[in-house]
Amino acid sequence: MIEIELDGLKVGIAEGSTVMHAAEKAGTFIPHFCYHKKLSISANCRMCLVDIEKMPKPMPACATPATQGMIVHTKTDKAIKAQQSVMEFLLINHPLDCPICDQGGECQLQDIAVGYGASASRYEEEKRVVPVKDVGPLISMQEMTRCIHCTRCVRFGQEIAGVMELGMSQRGEHSQIETFLDHTIDSELSGNMIDICPVGALTSKPFRYSARTWELSRRKSVSPHDSTGANLIVQVKNNRVMRVVPFENEAVNECWITDRDRFSYEALNGEDRLTTPMIKQGGQWKSVDWQTALEYVANGLKQISAEYGASSLGALVSPHATLEELHLSVKLMNGLGSSNIDHRMRQAEFSVTEGVRYLGTSIAALSELQSVLVIGSNLRKEHPLFAQRIRQSARKGCVVTAIASGRDDWAMPVAHRVEAPAAQWVQALASVAAAVAAEKGVAAPVAATPNDASVAIAQALLAGERKAILLGNGAAHHAQASSLLALAQWLADQTGASFGYLTEAANTVGAQLVGAEPGAGGLHAGHMLGGALKALVLLNTEPEFDSAPGAKAVEALGKAQMVVSLNPFKANMALCDVMLPVSPFTETSGTFVNAEGRAQSFHAVVQPLGETRPAWKVLRVLANMLAVPGFDFNSSDDILQSIPGLTSGERLQVSLDRLSNRTAAAIKLDASADAPAVAGIYQLDGIVRRAPALQLTADARAAESQEVAA
Repeated sequence: MIEIELDGLKVGIAEGSTVMHAAEKAGTFIPHFCYHKKLSISANCRMCLVDIEKMPKPMPACATPATQGMIVHTKTDKAIKAQQSVMEFLLINHPLDCPICDQGGECQLQDIAVGYGASASRYEEEKRVVPVKDVGPLISMQEMTRCIHCTRCVRFGQEIAGVMELGMSQRGEHSQIETFLDHTIDSELSGNMIDICPVGALTSKPFRYSARTWELSRRKSVSPHDSTGANLIVQVKNNRVMRVVPFENEAVNECWITDRDRFSYEALNGEDRLTTPMIKQGGQWKSVDWQTALEYVANGLKQISAEYGASSLGALVSPHATLEELHLSVKLMNGLGSSNIDHRMRQAEFSVTEGVRYLGTSIAALSELQSVLVIGSNLRKEHPLFAQRIRQSARKGCVVTAIASGRDDWAMPVAHRVEAPAAQWVQALASVAAAVAAEKGVAAPVAATPNDASVAIAQALLAGERKAILLGNGAAHHAQASSLLALAQWLADQTGASFGYLTEAANTVGAQLVGAEPGAGGLHAGHMLGGALKALVLLNTEPEFDSAPGAKAVEALGKAQMVVSLNPFKANMALCDVMLPVSPFTETSGTFVNAEGRAQSFHAVVQPLGETRPAWKVLRVLANMLAVPGFDFNSSDDILQSIPGLTSGERLQVSLDRLSNRTAAAIKLDASADAPAVAGIYQLDGIVRRAPALQLTADARAAESQEVAA
């Protein structure tokens, strides 16, 4: 630690810190544009000039290392005049369009100009004009004339997203930020460039000119998509979601969110929303009131149960549903005498689990790894924020290794990669285990022959202290998932690494915690999707897109006597008999448990659309109609309190699924396994699939082309 004097205050900071870091710690504001705490230092805006004793001229606070005994002044005439001069230069070419600028009200340049800008400009020449650029459906670069060349967007692409999609071309007043060869911006984290732009140069294309920032109410929420559990600020106007931006949480998402977190809100206001209960009569859909719809469902379930037995009833529930909704679904099925409930619709293996399949470590720990092995995952597209964390580790020297089907671009250096069809993943991982066994002089869990790649991966896992073995969506949905888990566990035990699943959805861990899996004698998702039941309840899921069988499931489920769909959208119309409009995450309260086991509760940010109702209320009323006891809940918080062992806002004490004492027996080297069912980045759930801007991205178009080709 060293100590400096800042505006008369003694500030102790770590050696190697800058004056800006000291100012942040002391709570002293120094105006700046190019500096960002998560990006490297460029020192090109010069707005943070400060007066440092014994230095002949003002120095940039962001790039000046703090030294023992340094005396810094931020409010002297020397410092303020330097800052005012920089502001005058920045405004020379900046268009005076604040009254119509869509960044007005949240523009750093506008805010700082109030304190450091002059009332008039001495510049009388013509201002420069930068040509309009089209870089895709998410980011607007219509007013790049506003750009002050802070290069935050460039550095974000290089350092956080891992892809340098923007750069600065030319020199002097001709300098401009642009893509290379008129390419589009295709990063899955690209929307963060909008947040870090200090002026109105980069803006949200879907949100553009739809509302003024001061008209918006800001409400906290949690992402319902992947398993990060990113914290969000949902901005609302006239009971309508207008924009989604990140809420900073260093332990979860830092200050970033993915594009599907940011832009999927468009679906919430789309034409595909279901706003009234509907019943299919004579092949035609008719809108009815809630009482009629629920009585129809209750009577139908009673009749089918009486005729075929309770075992003919079942429920397929989405891992994107809230913890409270999943818990009541389990209680309802059990109360009716059925054990047929499952959330694992994309899985091919349905073995009995011990404990919970979760990350096995904290999300924050992914940023400090020294070695990591990722199995069966397109890490960058399936878990963009986890990939970003591991990318930061790689920048610090982490050895990243992988076993996967193809050479997907993770936008980070992958030191060793085994490319093999999904059917050969177990064999590939067994080779790594054999290499570790040879290095340590112990017996391998299963007979296998190491090769050069497996030896390199084994050596990387044996080196260092902070390491992890991570199983991706492909490994979780694999026909030999238990074999992959057993080998990962053995490797973790032998190398001292943590092991676990990246987990697919917002509440995959929560679904396991509340037991949204078949009980004794119950049918798993594979059986139910094959048409084994007479009556089925679908909670926030669409078997055509959310299951391994896909279109085959629609055909099989269409033969059931009753299929009830609880969904915010007009979904499952080809196979269901009743559609009940339930609230998406913005219109209900609930809890998601993310990959690391952190329970995060949230509240509704807008009123339900039309006749939409929260799913937990629909399940409660339906249970009362069916005379199922134990459904006397008045709020989602009451439901949460009834679930043992859960505390919102904290990492839960969950036990990892381990195959102890039967590891070797659990491993099967079967080379006939089919490729696992894995959702594309913008096909993960019903909300994302219906977001217009996201479906126009390069990733969505590429996925559509692959489906057509298949």
